[in-house]
Amino acid sequence: MKDCELKKLLSEMTIEEKLLQLTQMPSAYIVQDGGEVTGPAWDFGLTNNDVSRLGTILNARQEDKINQVHDDFNMKNGSKVPMAIIADVTHGFKTGYPVHLGLSCSFDGELVKDCTAMAAKESAIVGVSMTCSTMLDLVRDARWGRVVESFGEDPYLGEVMAKASVEGFQGDFGKYNVAACPKHFVGYGASIAGRDYNTVDMNEYTLRNFYLPPFKSAVDAGAELLMPAFNLLDGQPMIVNKKLMVDILRDEWGFDGVTVSDYNAFPEAITHGVCEDEKAVALNALKCKVDIEMSTPIYFNNLKELLAEGKVTIEDIDESVLRILRLKNKLGLFENPRYSQSKKEQDEIFLCPEHRALALKAAEESAVLLKNDGVLPIFKDIKTIALIGPHSKTNNIIGPWGAECLPEDAISVMQGVKNLYNGKILQEDGCAWDLDAVDESGIKKAVKIAKRADTVILCLGEAPTDSGEGTSKLNIDLPEIQYKLFNEVYKANKNLIVVLFTGRPLAIKRLADKAPAILNIWWPGTEGGNAVARLLFGEKSPCGKLSMTFPVTVGQCPIYYNHENTGRPRSDDTKRIPFSSSYIDGPNKPLYPFGYGLSYTNFEYSKIELSQDKFTTGENILASVTVKNTGKYTAKEVVQLYIKDEFGSIARPVRELKGFEKIELKPNEEKTVSFVIDEKMLAYYGVERKFCAEKGKFVAYIGGDSTTDNGTKFELV
Repeated sequence: MKDCELKKLLSEMTIEEKLLQLTQMPSAYIVQDGGEVTGPAWDFGLTNNDVSRLGTILNARQEDKINQVHDDFNMKNGSKVPMAIIADVTHGFKTGYPVHLGLSCSFDGELVKDCTAMAAKESAIVGVSMTCSTMLDLVRDARWGRVVESFGEDPYLGEVMAKASVEGFQGDFGKYNVAACPKHFVGYGASIAGRDYNTVDMNEYTLRNFYLPPFKSAVDAGAELLMPAFNLLDGQPMIVNKKLMVDILRDEWGFDGVTVSDYNAFPEAITHGVCEDEKAVALNALKCKVDIEMSTPIYFNNLKELLAEGKVTIEDIDESVLRILRLKNKLGLFENPRYSQSKKEQDEIFLCPEHRALALKAAEESAVLLKNDGVLPIFKDIKTIALIGPHSKTNNIIGPWGAECLPEDAISVMQGVKNLYNGKILQEDGCAWDLDAVDESGIKKAVKIAKRADTVILCLGEAPTDSGEGTSKLNIDLPEIQYKLFNEVYKANKNLIVVLFTGRPLAIKRLADKAPAILNIWWPGTEGGNAVARLLFGEKSPCGKLSMTFPVTVGQCPIYYNHENTGRPRSDDTKRIPFSSSYIDGPNKPLYPFGYGLSYTNFEYSKIELSQDKFTTGENILASVTVKNTGKYTAKEVVQLYIKDEFGSIARPVRELKGFEKIELKPNEEKTVSFVIDEKMLAYYGVERKFCAEKGKFVAYIGGDSTTDNGTKFELV
């Protein structure tokens, strides 16, 4: 339809029809019984006729449910505007790839783009046209359960991944694309004390330099939707925060897409103590240009009265409705209300070899080798392997928000090892994965098989339900029963490898002190077991790098690499230093820093060569290193560029990631990697309340993680 036709349609719609376009209900709220609405939607006062004209339905992810929505309501009642299906498609739809915190450890934007395009394709052929993804919250506190959905602690890495995910989902809006909805705008990842839904306290410097950039990247990449967060920022919930939702998002950034609130966010504005009643929520949210209300009918129940009172105008309402109509038109829903739904293609595409191969690649590239004292890789000529631990034979390894990904379609570690290894495999769980598990009866059985084996693969970690929304933790170490299992098995056989399943960084110093090897596999998705086996047996060398810091203890949280220095920095992290910025009972430094990850080979970095050591506006510097594979295995390395601004009008981070390149080298092969450093790379939001680069001295570091000391100075003049 042409835009003039959309405007004509808008002019013909009743006020009720317009308000229902602004209303979104979860499919679970609309329980059909012979075509009649029952359940929560009915409790909200929505009639059968109202439901037939809803603008969007949330999480009707299965074809039969989508068809029921269309057949029983939208089509039967002759609605003028097609209903859209929006779904949580976070790390796969039917074929699962690793959770985002894991996937970001690949440091590979093209891989992220490929994975999200795969998820879009599997979603579109069911009839889903919009997705509540990707989560772009910058995260620094591992206590927060939703770090599992994020791309980690670094804004630059977040920018790269944001652009890639939006481009993957949306493509050129062909048959297999869906509209992306980055979330949660903004600051949700900084919830105080890592407690979900908690308040956020943040200055504008931190907001602008760290938390906003990934969202700006998504907007610049053309994201069609955006979801404001639950949290308070500057004392206001996002849905009524004019500075963020209008002044920055709409006016400064020029975003003209659709905004959709998070689940139940409208009534929570009352709970926060900011809006007195539902009428006040509706008024303020509409003034902040929030277009779609998720899961509640506050707009529908109040805007008509506010319109009659002259507190809102029909132009205010029409502005939001027109944005929704334009998006539906762009998606082709007026011509194809069921979008790209195709049962035949579902049979051909779901879990197809091509998609499984991509999921396998993603799991392999995301895994991070945290420790290896020479026990990896495993040689296949050994006679017996003991496979132990609560994650050793389960296929429940998809991770939270898995959409329609089913554990029964996933490859367990047991199956993955069987696929590559012809020797004898002994298996015992040893214990359960639950935080409160106390049954130790399986530990003796585990010890017994460990004594009989040449190598032990011990699969430990969190419970699948310990990651995701509403799963904040005070203790981010392994459950005590898993330590009991580890200690007893380790006594029996020290040729032991730990495979760690987790959705957050864990404070595992006790494990790291003793375990000969630790491979962090995150929640790896459908092909997780095959990925574990290929990595352990050396079919693939681990190449993942941490996108989030691992603390020594939970008491260090929040902990992150790109912090500012203090006036009294600790001079020696190994001992107590009086009157310094430190802990008296432990280190400042993390267990494993951002950007860290081992390989089966060794990489040697040359000193940095600069094309010049001074430059001015309009010029740039080329910073180059030569990287050589000095080990025995062909492997990939993520070469990372960090920059330190030595003196600024505002104290600057000790270093910041500004570039990276993933390379693959054969034994004895070397490659020169170069980064262009320009003025834009040095800019930040400072005292002048704008982004600019300040003249002065800088240090460029290039190496394998954020702690590299391979640096050289340059100057902007």
